[in-house]
Amino acid sequence: MDNPPGLHIGQPPGDDALGDWRHVHHAVVPVQPLSLAEVRERAGRNRLDLARAGGVLVGSTTVRPPRDGVATVIARVLPAHRRRGYGTDLSAHALRRADALGATAIEMCVLASNEDGPRFARAHGFTESDRYVLPGSTIPWVDPRRE
Repeated sequence: MDNPPGLHIGQPPGDDALGDWRHVHHAVVPVQPLSLAEVRERAGRNRLDLARAGGVLVGSTTVRPPRDGVATVIARVLPAHRRRGYGTDLSAHALRRADALGATAIEMCVLASNEDGPRFARAHGFTESDRYVLPGSTIPWVDPRRE
């Protein structure tokens, strides 16, 4: 399945693009700020992609390679661009990447306080498999899973 016309999804090649990925992360997950060095480290072990529609940054994806067959896919859409189908397109893109890496099950990772995330996961056939609070935080994370 190709990306819809006008939507371009691709891997950040350098620090400017990684800075854009970081911007999307901070806008959607403000409780977990990352330095550029931390984003570079993530880019070394995960597949990070940016999404632009008509040249405008709308979101990002992360695909964590499978461990014991389970890959984690994360699709983030900037709040101003939600409810336009970008989340579905980004999720499908990330799922294709995870499938290509040999995943037999998929997990997502969403903040429980971001009501759009858990709702999106449920609407796409995922069910909550884990809920936890990271050290130093008070906001729970939810890991929806789909076999």
